[in-house]
Amino acid sequence: MTALKLVQGDTGPQVKATLTRSDTGNAVDLTTASSVTMHFREKHTSTVLFSNTNQSSSQDQANGIAIFIFSAGQLNVTSGEYEAELEVVFNDGTRETVFETIDFTLREDFS
Repeated sequence: MTALKLVQGDTGPQVKATLTRSDTGNAVDLTTASSVTMHFREKHTSTVLFSNTNQSSSQDQANGIAIFIFSAGQLNVTSGEYEAELEVVFNDGTRETVFETIDFTLREDFS
C-alpha cells in the first residue's frame, strides 16, 4: 500500500478504511463492535502517539467502513514516517487487529 501523505498541524485529514474478511471477501459488520480504533505511532517505535475512534455512520459500519478524523494537535509531531493499526473490539469482547498497517508520510508545513 502506498503511504498516505499528511502535513504537520493539519486537522482536516480523514482516513477511510473498509474492513473485509480475508477468507470470504465479505465486509466486517462493524455495528456489532463496541469499538473500532486506529492507533498511530512513528515507524520503528513502540510508543502509540494517539488513538482515534471510528466516526462512520451505522450504515457505513454495516458495510465494514470505518472513518478516522485527526483532531487538533495530533499531527503536531516531527516530519517523517508513521504507521497505524486498526483494532476492532466486538460486543462479546472478541478483539481483532488488522494485520496490515497503514503507512503515512508526514511533511513539514510551510508556515
